[in-house]
Amino acid sequence: MHLTAPAATRPETRTRTRDADGMAVASFILGLLGLLVLNMFLGPIAIVLALVALWRGTGRKGRAYLGLTLGIADLAVLAIAMEMSNTVSWSL
Repeated sequence: MHLTAPAATRPETRTRTRDADGMAVASFILGLLGLLVLNMFLGPIAIVLALVALWRGTGRKGRAYLGLTLGIADLAVLAIAMEMSNTVSWSL
């Protein structure tokens, strides 16, 4: 005989998943924005956020993978633009 009701889900698990979902969306947005401006900073941030979101078990894996891909693309665009202009930064 149980005197207490079993806990369905722990509140910290829901909070952690919600935080991971937010990180996945932020990674996608920063990766997309990084293709246009500040790709030297936004690319690595998008990569880290995507990896942390995947590590925490986000429900939005597609957005996290897109954020990871866009973060890598940010750095690739930066490298190509730097190579073409022979500078450390680039502009359109």
